[in-house]
Amino acid sequence: MWQEIVRLHLFGRDFPIYGYGLMLVIGFLAAVQLAKYLARRKGIDPELFVNAGLLALIMGVLGARLSHVLENLPDYTRSDLTFGQNFWNAINISSGGLTYYGGFLLAFPALVLYAKFKKIPIRLGMDIIAPCLMVGLGFGRIGCFLNGCCYGAPSDVAAVGTVEFPYRSLAYEDQWREGKISPPPELIRTDGRNVELIPRQQLKGTELILADEQHSLPVLPSQLYSTITAWLIAAMLVAYFSLGPAPGRVFALMMMVEGLTRFLLEMLRVEPAVLGPLSLSMVLGLLLMAGGAVLWAIFGRLGDAAKTPKAVAMAH
Repeated sequence: MWQEIVRLHLFGRDFPIYGYGLMLVIGFLAAVQLAKYLARRKGIDPELFVNAGLLALIMGVLGARLSHVLENLPDYTRSDLTFGQNFWNAINISSGGLTYYGGFLLAFPALVLYAKFKKIPIRLGMDIIAPCLMVGLGFGRIGCFLNGCCYGAPSDVAAVGTVEFPYRSLAYEDQWREGKISPPPELIRTDGRNVELIPRQQLKGTELILADEQHSLPVLPSQLYSTITAWLIAAMLVAYFSLGPAPGRVFALMMMVEGLTRFLLEMLRVEPAVLGPLSLSMVLGLLLMAGGAVLWAIFGRLGDAAKTPKAVAMAH
């Protein structure tokens, strides 16, 4: 966990650079460069995908945050906090917490409208965007790991590479509230109604030493599993794209494989169930697989796309 990468001192003030935000920026830049490369291979103006990337970033973050808040609603409707504090926690993305499916569901229709407006072949544009989504997701999950959010289930199996998060991380605080760990009394304060862990910046002397000794129970680094999976999917999609399949099938393949791997990876995470034993991400993963299978069949029947419109073709 490395929430704050560096702190810049400018104009008499300190400006922290958060690992989570930094990974989002790096992921965005990497995804845009891949989109431009794939667009050139199909004779489409690559600059169109720079604007598409910005649109996807904005709508994706909005949708991803909204989905995360809805999936973890009890954390943002706490009775021991005021409405303003709960609202700030809900919109504060620097604390981490972005759900891929929420971003996908909001960004996808926005990108379709953008493609229609710019006269980009819809199915070809979808194929170009598909591996880019996986590249961005991979970097985003590294950001989750640095931030300490989206952590995995507790495990004492060292062979799978467990990690322990520090004092007042999300994993530590959740396990404390669940009664799984017991912090020293010096690190807890109450006003008679609310009980909380004292923020690290308010600790002094021996309290700081005690905080440094605290850590969560070992949990699985599911964020990094997601990163590796996303990048492997991206590589597979680029390879399939180079084979010249029926337009749209690269995107359909992404939906099927990502839906399956997300369903499996969710078994290693701590998320509330919404449908029997299934979490929201598991349900969405199944829907994504089904939707991808339907699109695979439809796009296969449609066959090859028409020629690239002159409006989006690169100048030669």
